[in-house]
Amino acid sequence: MTITHVRAACPHDCPDTCALLVTVEDGVATEVKGDPDHPPTAGVLCTKVSRYAERTYHPERLLHPLRRVGKKGEGKFERISWDEALDTIAERLKSIAARAPEAILPYNYCGTMGLVQGDSMSARFFHQLGASLLDRTICASAGATGYKYTMGATIGTDLEQFQNAKLILIWGGNPIASNLHFWTRAQEAKRRGARLIAIDPYRSLTAEKCHQHIALMPGTDAALALGMMHVLIKEDLLDHDYVARHTLGFEELKQRAAEWTPERVAATCGITVDEVVELARVYGQMAKAGEPVAIRLNYGVQRVRGGGMSVRNITCLPALVGAWRHAAGGVQLSASGAFPTDKAALQRPDLLPNAPRTINMATIGDDLLRPASAEFGPQVEAVIVYNANPVAIAPDSPKVAAGFAREDLFTVVLEHFQTDTADYADIVLPATTQLEHVDTHTAYGHLYMMANNAAIAPLGEAKPNTEIFRLLAARMGFDDPCFQESDDQLAAQAFRRDSPRAIHFDWESLKRKGWQKLAMPDAPFADGGFPTPSGKCEFYSATMAADGLDPLPSYNAPYESPGSNPELAARYPLAMISPPARNFLNSTFVNVKSLRAAEGEPHLDIHPDDCAARGIADGDMVRIFNDRGTFVAKARVTAKARPGLVVGLSVWWKKLASDGKNANEVTSQALTDMGRGPTFYDTLVQVEKVVA
Repeated sequence: MTITHVRAACPHDCPDTCALLVTVEDGVATEVKGDPDHPPTAGVLCTKVSRYAERTYHPERLLHPLRRVGKKGEGKFERISWDEALDTIAERLKSIAARAPEAILPYNYCGTMGLVQGDSMSARFFHQLGASLLDRTICASAGATGYKYTMGATIGTDLEQFQNAKLILIWGGNPIASNLHFWTRAQEAKRRGARLIAIDPYRSLTAEKCHQHIALMPGTDAALALGMMHVLIKEDLLDHDYVARHTLGFEELKQRAAEWTPERVAATCGITVDEVVELARVYGQMAKAGEPVAIRLNYGVQRVRGGGMSVRNITCLPALVGAWRHAAGGVQLSASGAFPTDKAALQRPDLLPNAPRTINMATIGDDLLRPASAEFGPQVEAVIVYNANPVAIAPDSPKVAAGFAREDLFTVVLEHFQTDTADYADIVLPATTQLEHVDTHTAYGHLYMMANNAAIAPLGEAKPNTEIFRLLAARMGFDDPCFQESDDQLAAQAFRRDSPRAIHFDWESLKRKGWQKLAMPDAPFADGGFPTPSGKCEFYSATMAADGLDPLPSYNAPYESPGSNPELAARYPLAMISPPARNFLNSTFVNVKSLRAAEGEPHLDIHPDDCAARGIADGDMVRIFNDRGTFVAKARVTAKARPGLVVGLSVWWKKLASDGKNANEVTSQALTDMGRGPTFYDTLVQVEKVVA
């Protein structure tokens, strides 16, 4: 028996981007475990990825190209050859491109976070084709925009410093489920005497293990941050030297914060005045005493109308108290801005023949149903979906499904499994998993460049995304030499060699080692040096003003809340959020039986008071609905959901739910205040018991 151990990296949309060691016995992957030498991973994997071999060898893996033989959505296919599949796709795309290349749309996101299998050869293909561009906003664009307006780039506190903090605010996230290796360090900080405070509408697994939980209403985080500023300034809990030397616009901010009294904030957020005041005091007093205070800010806060401003406001707090002076102070939303990624080399935007339109992936439901017009351009005639499952994960799902059900829409899906979206495809192409191809990765929760080596040969007839687009490029007659580059050649172009952060980067050595840390200072903004236009943390942003936005921290109320839309709230009085279930990652892993069994079935957490008003008992099947749609789940009566809030942990494949629907039946295509992101958590619903 031949046994080898292969270095790999987790490909999924998670801050941790774990280093993997894959055990291969006679060509079969028998174990996937965490690399004990990689500091962020430390030998530990989440429940999901520890079962990656089970997913790779899943009996329902797609192993051959398929052609639809039933109605769209039925999921009926016949096996065809690769030549038949590629010829069919190329013929259809050539016909459309000859008339209107913008009628072709790629739809992809972070089914893999890899720089090679994500957006390299595929981007080159669509650029050469002249297809519509995709605005990839569905996860992080609002928060990233607000953060960049304030800080200049998504650079923040190093993961490896959090265990040294004395106060950690875990704001808008549930790291036990979605950021395990940060949680490990937060627990270590707690053992060393740190105080942990969770700020989240829902009492998640993480919130239950913190010293305090502040359960504000969804979409009100910006107001809470303004209230903290008010108290910090009023009680002089500021680092005046840091503010004077390394910030811009303090006097204007002072006037704005004065408007946000603790009483106003408490009423807006649905919490107590004492919670507002004491949160600000503990944060400011500990910082003033010279203790490192840190914020782990996550993307839950930005999936509402005011999501970008929420992140901006929270990001102002560390500069006010001088938290950046400490390596273990500051804030982390994402580390992605630290990586010197060479996207131009990978994606080749110079291949674009013109400036095509851009379609927002969060509004795919409306856009697939939109006719041709002077404003919109040509109707979308073809969609190529890869690394995504829009029928399950995009908002306003009834419209998304209706769009994909168009008989005149040509749809190609590259996939591992027959997902909800694959059921609507005309052609399905089998893609390789992470164990079967080469890739390289950045991370957004730590500072290591990562390499993924192929551990096993592709199963069946599966091919890497890159190879599929190489073959399609050849069928389309694209003869630029860039379409011949191998995956190793692509990976070697991923990082800019002239950047001091990626000093000594070499793809071959990275493959052997598996990972390499960027050359970043422990405390990146201890002496200012923010990558903003002014070089300072910008409380006042002239860039925002030029973009037509309020240049100061402000509050943008939700689209759907009793305060902002009382008429709608009279019909649909409950706010709903749909954060990730612990055993799923977006819609990935939902079909792994052991993980689905652990999750149970779709359920809705609802407060006892809200249940009593509706005659709902624990275990009852309930209908959740609004004007957009309806879905069914099992009620869990629990105080984890604050009064006025219901929580549907997500995202289930629709076909695996009892009613063939999921939480996105009721979510909206409305976009955020900045960054054009989706507003999944800006949703009002009504809930009623299902009567048999």
